[in-house]
Amino acid sequence: MLLTSNYAAGYKVDKVLGMVYGITVRSRGLGGNIVAGLRTIAGGEIKEYTELAKQARQEALDRLSDHAKNMGANAVLSVMFDSTEMAASMEEIIAFGTAVVVSPASGDQQLVKLS
Repeated sequence: MLLTSNYAAGYKVDKVLGMVYGITVRSRGLGGNIVAGLRTIAGGEIKEYTELAKQARQEALDRLSDHAKNMGANAVLSVMFDSTEMAASMEEIIAFGTAVVVSPASGDQQLVKLS
Protein backbone atom coordinates (compact mmCIF):
# COMPACT_ATOMS: atom_id res chain seq x y z
CA MET A 1 0.00 0.00 0.00
CA LEU A 2 1.34 3.39 -0.98
CA LEU A 3 -0.71 6.11 0.69
CA THR A 4 -0.50 9.88 0.82
CA SER A 5 -2.32 9.91 4.16
CA ASN A 6 -0.73 9.51 7.58
CA TYR A 7 -2.74 6.37 8.29
CA ALA A 8 -4.34 3.43 6.50
CA ALA A 9 -8.06 3.25 7.23
CA GLY A 10 -8.95 -0.12 8.75
CA TYR A 11 -5.32 -0.95 9.57
CA LYS A 12 -3.11 -0.42 12.59
CA VAL A 13 0.58 0.40 12.40
CA ASP A 14 2.51 -2.37 14.13
CA LYS A 15 5.98 -1.01 13.42
CA VAL A 16 7.52 2.11 11.92
CA LEU A 17 10.61 1.18 9.91
CA GLY A 18 11.70 4.64 8.81
CA MET A 19 11.93 6.85 5.78
CA VAL A 20 12.08 5.31 2.31
CA TYR A 21 12.65 6.93 -1.04
CA GLY A 22 12.95 6.31 -4.74
CA ILE A 23 14.99 8.62 -6.96
CA THR A 24 15.37 8.99 -10.69
CA VAL A 25 17.08 11.61 -12.82
CA ARG A 26 15.66 12.12 -16.27
CA SER A 27 16.97 14.04 -19.24
CA ARG A 28 14.92 15.48 -22.04
CA GLY A 29 16.53 14.27 -25.27
CA LEU A 30 17.43 16.62 -28.09
CA GLY A 31 14.64 15.28 -30.32
CA GLY A 32 12.06 15.75 -27.58
CA ASN A 33 13.29 19.29 -26.93
CA ILE A 34 12.97 20.18 -30.62
CA VAL A 35 9.43 18.77 -30.92
CA ALA A 36 8.42 20.39 -27.62
CA GLY A 37 9.90 23.69 -28.78
CA LEU A 38 7.80 23.56 -31.93
CA ARG A 39 4.69 22.79 -29.87
CA THR A 40 5.22 25.93 -27.77
CA ILE A 41 4.58 28.03 -30.88
CA ALA A 42 0.98 26.81 -31.08
CA GLY A 43 0.48 26.58 -27.29
CA GLY A 44 -1.25 23.84 -25.35
CA GLU A 45 -0.01 20.71 -23.67
CA ILE A 46 3.49 19.49 -24.48
CA LYS A 47 2.77 15.77 -24.52
CA GLU A 48 6.44 14.74 -24.73
CA TYR A 49 7.15 16.40 -21.38
CA THR A 50 3.92 15.13 -19.83
CA GLU A 51 4.88 11.55 -20.73
CA LEU A 52 8.43 12.08 -19.43
CA ALA A 53 7.06 13.37 -16.09
CA LYS A 54 4.62 10.45 -15.85
CA GLN A 55 7.37 7.89 -16.48
CA ALA A 56 9.74 9.56 -14.01
CA ARG A 57 7.14 9.62 -11.23
CA GLN A 58 6.26 5.96 -11.81
CA GLU A 59 9.92 4.96 -11.76
CA ALA A 60 10.44 6.86 -8.48
CA LEU A 61 7.36 5.14 -6.97
CA ASP A 62 8.59 1.71 -8.11
CA ARG A 63 11.97 2.35 -6.49
CA LEU A 64 10.29 3.61 -3.30
CA SER A 65 8.20 0.43 -3.18
CA ASP A 66 11.30 -1.75 -3.67
CA HIS A 67 13.14 0.14 -0.91
CA ALA A 68 10.19 -0.38 1.46
CA LYS A 69 9.92 -4.11 0.65
CA ASN A 70 13.66 -4.55 1.25
CA MET A 71 13.18 -3.03 4.72
CA GLY A 72 10.34 -5.48 5.47
CA ALA A 73 7.46 -2.99 5.08
CA ASN A 74 4.06 -3.80 3.68
CA ALA A 75 2.91 -0.18 3.42
CA VAL A 76 4.29 3.33 2.98
CA LEU A 77 2.48 6.26 4.57
CA SER A 78 2.72 9.98 3.77
CA VAL A 79 4.02 9.41 0.24
CA MET A 80 5.05 12.64 -1.48
CA PHE A 81 7.01 13.77 -4.54
CA ASP A 82 9.66 16.42 -4.95
CA SER A 83 11.58 17.49 -8.01
CA THR A 84 14.66 19.55 -8.69
CA GLU A 85 16.00 20.83 -11.97
CA MET A 86 19.64 19.76 -12.07
CA ALA A 87 20.60 21.36 -15.38
CA ALA A 88 18.80 22.90 -18.32
CA SER A 89 17.69 19.46 -19.52
CA MET A 90 17.82 17.23 -16.40
CA GLU A 91 15.41 16.81 -13.55
CA GLU A 92 15.58 14.76 -10.37
CA ILE A 93 12.31 13.23 -9.17
CA ILE A 94 12.11 11.75 -5.67
CA ALA A 95 9.22 9.91 -4.06
CA PHE A 96 9.48 9.53 -0.30
CA GLY A 97 7.44 8.39 2.67
CA THR A 98 7.45 6.37 5.88
CA ALA A 99 7.81 2.59 5.65
CA VAL A 100 5.59 0.73 8.09
CA VAL A 101 4.27 -2.71 8.89
CA VAL A 102 0.48 -2.69 9.16
CA SER A 103 -2.12 -5.29 10.03
CA PRO A 104 -5.91 -5.24 9.84
CA ALA A 105 -7.52 -3.39 12.75
CA SER A 106 -10.20 -6.09 12.85
CA GLY A 107 -10.07 -9.73 11.77
CA ASP A 108 -12.41 -9.31 8.79
CA GLN A 109 -10.03 -7.40 6.50
CA GLN A 110 -7.34 -8.90 4.32
CA LEU A 111 -3.85 -7.42 4.41
CA VAL A 112 -2.54 -5.96 1.15
CA LYS A 113 1.10 -6.67 0.25
CA LEU A 114 3.41 -4.32 -1.65
CA SER A 115 3.81 -5.78 -5.12
